Amino acid sequence: MNLATLFIFNKAGEDMQMVEKEIPVVAPEEILVRNLYTTICGSDLHTFCGLRHEKTPTILGHEIVGEVVETGIKHSGRDYAGSLLSPGDIVTWSIFSADPASVQALRGMPQKASGLFKYGHAQVTEHDAFHGGLAEYCVLKKNTAVLKIPAGVPLDVAATINCAVATVAGALRLAGDLRRKRVLITGLGLLGIVCSAICKDAGAAKICTADINADRLAQSTAFGADDTYLLKNPGGSETDSQVPENFDVVFDMSGAPDAMETGVASLDVGGIAVWIGAVFSARKVVIDAEQVVRKLLTIKGLYNYNYEDFVYAVDFIGRCHARFPFSKIIGKEFSLAEAQSAFEYAIEFKPLRVGIRF
Repeated sequence: MNLATLFIFNKAGEDMQMVEKEIPVVAPEEILVRNLYTTICGSDLHTFCGLRHEKTPTILGHEIVGEVVETGIKHSGRDYAGSLLSPGDIVTWSIFSADPASVQALRGMPQKASGLFKYGHAQVTEHDAFHGGLAEYCVLKKNTAVLKIPAGVPLDVAATINCAVATVAGALRLAGDLRRKRVLITGLGLLGIVCSAICKDAGAAKICTADINADRLAQSTAFGADDTYLLKNPGGSETDSQVPENFDVVFDMSGAPDAMETGVASLDVGGIAVWIGAVFSARKVVIDAEQVVRKLLTIKGLYNYNYEDFVYAVDFIGRCHARFPFSKIIGKEFSLAEAQSAFEYAIEFKPLRVGIRF
């Protein structure tokens, strides 16, 4: 019997449980992948801390990169871009599996399709356990978009592609052509940092970043930011920098109502606000409707991404992983056996990402 290790999360406040399970037989349209690297996303931490609720027991972790072990006999044997897949190929995959014939998928929103399966968020059952990053293997289900990682991309950078980078790629799609545009990014977790770099690569004329954390602001300059603005921390005594009102596009990665309000107020005539960070409960956002009308503003929201965005993300990292200091986004690495400590470190020190190397 071939066994593999995985960590099971049962509930907040309880240590994850390390167990061994038999590596499953690959179904005809599935792919078996050996996980090589997993990064801990903010949504993983929210679940771990009880701020987000998933069906448990579950295997946390969805920002994963791995190598192909075996491809099912009825799988096409190719990745989403049409490249042949062979054992040993380094790949990443969409964080969801969606029916391509579903109404939402046909509308370009497969991430909202009915019957969606999400890696790192699914319930462990007797016959279906290997579907998260805190395990030695992952079974890629039918209708999962798989892409080969370009040569030379480090594993720790590649692991972030299928969540943070792809989501930012989706935000750029909603914003439209950024060439010669003035951009403001509020919220400088990994989404905001990646957004600055992608906007620079996309030809934005000026990129400004805003956050309540001065260290994150300073870090953003290495990822393409031209100017930074220190925002007031709600409940704090410090004053915020004055954000000008001349931006063409504002991306909010924070989910903080104050930041979203600042962003919309800073838009010039015809401006677009793209909101990504608001995935948790907060107070209502207050918007001046008259200004939205008179200034011809547009506000768009995005949750996760579609396949087009995923392809863009892989291409961007393939071209630009050495152009920007993505190698510095991992605050500390742990082994799979140290998964509990990895989560505790992420909560205490709040780096952009904590990595788990297999």
